[in-house]
Amino acid sequence: MTSSSIKEEIEKANTQAVERLMESEPHWVGMDLAGKVITGLKDRMLLHAGPPITWERASGPLRGALIGAVIYEGWASTPEEAEKLLAKGEVVFEPTHPHNVVGPMAGVISPSMPVFIFEDPKYGNKAYSNMNEGLGKVLRYGAYGEEVIKRLKWMDKVLYPVLKATIDEYKKDQGKGLNFKNLIAQALHMGDECHNRYVATNALLLKEIAPYMFNTGIDRKDVLEAYRFIANNIIFPLNMGMASAKVMTLAAHNIKYSTIVTVMTRNGTDMGIWVSGLGNEWFTAPSPIPKGVLFPGFKEEDANPDIGDSSITETAGFGGFAMAAAPAIVSYVGGTAEYAVENTKRMYQITYTRHKYFTIPYLSFQGTPTGVDIRKVVATGITPTINTGISHKEPGIGQVGAGIVTFPMEPFKNALRKFAEKYGI
Repeated sequence: MTSSSIKEEIEKANTQAVERLMESEPHWVGMDLAGKVITGLKDRMLLHAGPPITWERASGPLRGALIGAVIYEGWASTPEEAEKLLAKGEVVFEPTHPHNVVGPMAGVISPSMPVFIFEDPKYGNKAYSNMNEGLGKVLRYGAYGEEVIKRLKWMDKVLYPVLKATIDEYKKDQGKGLNFKNLIAQALHMGDECHNRYVATNALLLKEIAPYMFNTGIDRKDVLEAYRFIANNIIFPLNMGMASAKVMTLAAHNIKYSTIVTVMTRNGTDMGIWVSGLGNEWFTAPSPIPKGVLFPGFKEEDANPDIGDSSITETAGFGGFAMAAAPAIVSYVGGTAEYAVENTKRMYQITYTRHKYFTIPYLSFQGTPTGVDIRKVVATGITPTINTGISHKEPGIGQVGAGIVTFPMEPFKNALRKFAEKYGI
């Protein structure tokens, strides 16, 4: 095949990949226990954010979340017992993405945890994520104290049954699940970027589901508790937005000749990417440390390298790439309103297209930068910049701030080399 014909194949493949990504329609369709619905999730097994990692190389927050999940499952009664099981391999852990799962920060999901089920009726893909605990001292940031486990158990007992019954009621009335893509599109016009800011999305979500929550027949006290928990947790829709993004990027994955990135993720030690035309092969590099706003009492030396699957939002064309839609985000992650706009404009240089449905009012309703192209990243020297939470580097402490991080170049260069080898360029 000539170089010009290969180039034509790449353009055709990338056009198809981003078209499928944009046309994907993620719907929240149900709730269930992770071990029942996630393919390959076995007993004594945990899932975690980011590329594969060993216990010896695992970061503090990831270790903390794994320890907490072992205690939550009842496989150990103390952190010391849990750590021994993990170190000996008696509890195994694998990355989320090969299981079509995403989790914020440490991203740890265990078999007994309730998960959201998202499905795309157009392309048939499914994705899963757990329920969001809130900010601060929570499992996903590596905390595992008594209050963390107690909150998770309350979520199992109260929040999960209410949400499960709510989406069932919604489907009975609407004839289908809740289209979360529509909420994201609306929220981008209301000041959210749908990674670290979900204020508008949370209000839209509650407006949509509240009538069904109060029509479930579940004890009113439990319904009110669940409602208040969601209303007071402004980041609650994050996991739902991530599962939506995973469904979207699955539609763009495994397309021969495509140079579009379909996974960007971090485990607190390494960051890694997948490329559509290269399947599930990992390309990794050390994860950078975010720069941003730290909570009182913490300093830069406390921050762990970046962690989490939440950069799936940028991979799908929103989140940090849509910061121009959410100038208020800078009060949380640092920087200026001007920087938020500049970052979005810079991301246009490394993406294949502008989103059809996710638009930014401030930029005259231009579509968000969509479809990171490894060729453009290497050619421009610009790598994806996202916003993120910051976890303490020691296990058990939790969130210490939020900030901004720019990915290293190495994984994109290595992916492009592999792409050239595979397709004979």
